[in-house]
Amino acid sequence: MSEQPAAAPSQRQIVENLLRNSPFDIGGEILEQREIYRQMMSGLPVPDDVTARPGELGGVPVVTFTTHVAAPDMILLYLHGGAYAFGAARDAAGLACGLARPARATVVSVDYRLAPEHPFPAAVDDVVSVYHALRTENPSATIAFAGESAGGGLALSTLLALKESEEPQPAAALLLSPWLDLTVPAQHPATGTGDMVLTTEGLRTRALDYLGGADTVPTAVDPLNADLTGLAPLHIQAGSSEILLADALRLAARAAEAHVPVELRISAHMQHVFHNFAGLLDEADAAIRAAGDFLSTHRPVPSAPRTPTPDYIKDRREAHRSDGVLGQR
Repeated sequence: MSEQPAAAPSQRQIVENLLRNSPFDIGGEILEQREIYRQMMSGLPVPDDVTARPGELGGVPVVTFTTHVAAPDMILLYLHGGAYAFGAARDAAGLACGLARPARATVVSVDYRLAPEHPFPAAVDDVVSVYHALRTENPSATIAFAGESAGGGLALSTLLALKESEEPQPAAALLLSPWLDLTVPAQHPATGTGDMVLTTEGLRTRALDYLGGADTVPTAVDPLNADLTGLAPLHIQAGSSEILLADALRLAARAAEAHVPVELRISAHMQHVFHNFAGLLDEADAAIRAAGDFLSTHRPVPSAPRTPTPDYIKDRREAHRSDGVLGQR
């Protein structure tokens, strides 16, 4: 009796194998892990039509990303992830432009200062400065926020800072796998199981860095216990396997209680910021489309005639194949 060929690994198995074998340790030595994180993020595919232009806004370094469909009347202010200690504005190129395409937005990715060298409130101050500069230099443009992981938490903290100073909110905010609870509780009834990216211990280490060793969490970075009334419309996404699932669920509930327009999308069995695997994971493709559709609803009206866009997902899939990740399936 002949042996049956082994079944091809599923998309989810491929991603989980990649994450399982990753050398990145979120709670590890800061300089070593920064280099590992840089190498990891630089390996993500970026569509050919993305143009990056380094610059400065409000005294803060930024990178502006444009695609051939980007228009100046909508700007996506993007905040990269990395537990407030890792990452750079350039890391956001592929994911941020994928989110921005449906809305034909120009992306401004912020190189906010990182902990532990620059603890809170340095990062929030940087984002507020960039937002002020964008509003001054683009008075007729619609500005939306987006962020992943710590960048999602930073986006929400910035919304609260703007509210506190009685300044206008952006048109909307898109939060992907946001890290919101810096107390990092050991267990929550809604905590995902099987997280292959984050650990409770690692998050606690980075939280201490961000808070400058403070014993308590300042109100300004405690959005789950803040008054959310009057914040911009929110679209929240998370994977059901990540330990930050509870943060997303709690935020959606708190926002609804405060009468903030909110959308929540949970993708089954997905890992932290699974969106980075667009072109490899069908769930990532669908989540990015949903997020892009949300941003599109906040475009200026009337909008410019719709321009055909390249198939972003197809481009990502081909890039993964050329890297040997997908193989022949």
